[in-house]
Amino acid sequence: MGSSTGNMLVDNNSVLETLFRESPCLIAAHCEDEEIIKRNTQHYKELAEKCEVIPDATIHPRVRTSEACYKSSSKAVELAEKTGARLHVMHISTREELSLFNKNIPLKDKKITAETCPHYLLFDDRDYNRFGFAIKCNPAIKTANDNHALLQSLREGVIDTIGSDHAPHLRSEKFTENYFTAKSGFPSVQHTFALMTKIMRNGWLTLPQIVQLMCHNPATLYRIDRRGFIREGYHADLAIVDMEHSNLISNEICFYKCGWTPYDGESVPAKVTHTFVNGNLVYEDGLFHEENRGERLVFNR
Repeated sequence: MGSSTGNMLVDNNSVLETLFRESPCLIAAHCEDEEIIKRNTQHYKELAEKCEVIPDATIHPRVRTSEACYKSSSKAVELAEKTGARLHVMHISTREELSLFNKNIPLKDKKITAETCPHYLLFDDRDYNRFGFAIKCNPAIKTANDNHALLQSLREGVIDTIGSDHAPHLRSEKFTENYFTAKSGFPSVQHTFALMTKIMRNGWLTLPQIVQLMCHNPATLYRIDRRGFIREGYHADLAIVDMEHSNLISNEICFYKCGWTPYDGESVPAKVTHTFVNGNLVYEDGLFHEENRGERLVFNR
């Protein structure tokens, strides 16, 4: 319900209502109103031409505004309530959108849920001056007030999951001279957990809450068979984490093929040392055991 990388936009009202009414499974939606974005984009293109300036990353939250997010998210919630669909709104970036979700319903009974990402918790619009297009993503990173409200909502249980919104664009696609040609999105999946421990050390969350947001809740919401918990008979998908030593994120030791991260130089209070998938060791202190493969997920629905 919001255009970003690729061609997955669906914004026709009748098509949307049919999808919501007939979907047999959870609908996960990236919500931004396309008409607002188009109007704002045209405005800044005309302004740049008139003033003969090259627009930089600071205009991004004025193109992809809070209004665009709330209008689309509230529309999705309205459709879900009307049709009875199960809806998961991804990439929540604004304080206003938080009013759409109910924290007083147990997760297993919720039909409308929400996700946010570490970059909406750690960056705000002042950081565009420092990081430029490196933190240009959709939806846009908003204000410090939005940042604080999102952190508070995690503590209170308003937001149900944490995602990475991984988008590993090449440097040549990302670091252009012009706002309108620089791709949105950046690589995140390798460092998502470590970044959440930084938020934990800042006093916003506990380690069990992070595990709930990143492991238990996604498995419950998507009804993934025998994953997301440490239980007898479940697949042993496990990570061993060193919580005693800080770790420096850098472009030189990231595993993304694009070779960069917006968190380059960031110190985090934890490091994943080992990863097991289906009980098999697949990662050990920088070494991948590629002979051990994953399996197709199975869903209980």
